[in-house]
Formats: sequence, structure tokens, C-alpha cells
Amino acid sequence: MLGNIPESDWRHFKRVHQVLLERFCQRALDDLAAMLRARQGSAHDQYRRAYELLERRDEELARAFDDFRRSTAVMQLAIMRRMGLLSDEELRVFSEQTQQTVRGMNSLRDFEPGAAPRR
Repeated sequence: MLGNIPESDWRHFKRVHQVLLERFCQRALDDLAAMLRARQGSAHDQYRRAYELLERRDEELARAFDDFRRSTAVMQLAIMRRMGLLSDEELRVFSEQTQQTVRGMNSLRDFEPGAAPRR
């Protein structure tokens, strides 16, 4: 199925992509604001932690959103799902085949060495 997403799913993906990107960015900004409100450590410590947080979030953003192509849409959906961005309701708009593939890809994570348990 990878690289063979149905046209209707591609249209849904194009719509949900922007919504999930905004959701991701808002979460990153909320995390940053909470960290800065905590005011733990010196100004330099806070700056370093803020920089490290944004650096991690930028890597996550790139992994989930930067390769916007039809051939990578299912993989991106699986990544977005694993990140907790794609809800069950949002996933249900896709074809059964795409839903199964996304869920299957995420279930493989349970078997990766050192993978954190799913919530």
C-alpha cells in the first residue's frame, strides 16, 4: 500500500496535513511556554532547555511533515498517529485499507527494541 494511496485518501491527507501541522506547532509552543513559566535555573539554563526543546520538536516536525508527497502519505499518517496528533475520528475519514496500514505500522512499534510502551 505504501506509495499507492487512493486518490480520495490523498485529498483527505492534504486537508488534514495542515490541521495536524498547526496542532503540532501549538503543542510545541505550549510546551515551551510551560517550560519558560516554570523559571527553573538560571536564564542561561532556561535558554539552553528552550533551545533543546525546539531542536527536538523541529526534528519531529521534519520527520512527520516535511516529505509531503503522495508516495509518503501513509508513512506520514502513521508517524502523526504515533505522535498522538491524528485522532481516531480523523483516521476514520480514510479508506479501510489506509486505516489498516496506518494501524499496522504503528503496532510494529511495539516490537521495536527499546521502544517506549504505547499509551
